[in-house]
Amino acid sequence: MDGSANSLSADSAGMTLEDLAALRRAARSLEHPGFAARLTNMLGRPIELIGHALPASASQVIAAATSKGLEAALKVALGTMRRSPHAASQLLHKALATASGAAGGAFGLAALPFELPVSTIIMLRSIADIARSEGEHLSDPDTALSCLQVFALGGRAGSTDTSESGYFAVRGMLAKTVTEAARFLAERGVIQEGSPILARFITQVASRFGLVVTQKLAAQALPVVGALGGAAVNYAFIEHFQDVARGHFTVRRLERVYGKDLVQTEYERLVHEISNLI
Repeated sequence: MDGSANSLSADSAGMTLEDLAALRRAARSLEHPGFAARLTNMLGRPIELIGHALPASASQVIAAATSKGLEAALKVALGTMRRSPHAASQLLHKALATASGAAGGAFGLAALPFELPVSTIIMLRSIADIARSEGEHLSDPDTALSCLQVFALGGRAGSTDTSESGYFAVRGMLAKTVTEAARFLAERGVIQEGSPILARFITQVASRFGLVVTQKLAAQALPVVGALGGAAVNYAFIEHFQDVARGHFTVRRLERVYGKDLVQTEYERLVHEISNLI
């Protein structure tokens, strides 16, 4: 092994080069979530302009649909997943989400309360598949909630201040609620309707997920988009959250091997290194 490789191994404090490369990919996905950029590239206009396509009354519809979608996903999607580990099956989920987006694009805001829960369930199943492929056990309440947590991680607004909006900052903000909700689910064994603990967790995730839902709906609301464009928007939508999920569960896998402190230290070093290259 040459000197540069030896130096890299030393810098990574015992992490293998393969794991360090996986962590670098995760950092790129998690610190630069790119749904807005994908929409801009797809539609040929800045996302700020897309936002003007929505009526002022849309915010309440989006907020209600987002919470309902997350609640439905938590109840339905993880409860129907098989528990044994196997490779993630992402193409089927993309196809289903694309079909759902076509309906949303055809009917616009009126379809959101029906289309978003379906899309969210499909996406959470896809996220759960990725989690399982990274060695997670879906019967563990912490894993189930970490799958839902992806919607918050992928709904962060762009910011240069990683102390406020970075991956570990958002995880830290959700940590107490996740721990309480996981304990509640472990003790009860079921998702109890109207639980304040679960409601608080859903609210925290929905506040961030709603940012991306707004971008998605605004893009679908453009007159030139329609059903075909709605399908394309939903394809970008699920692909975005699949990327975030891969990053999130890669970090969790490495934490199980090397410990949380080491992984966070290396992650932050890589983020700084990547930022200097952009």
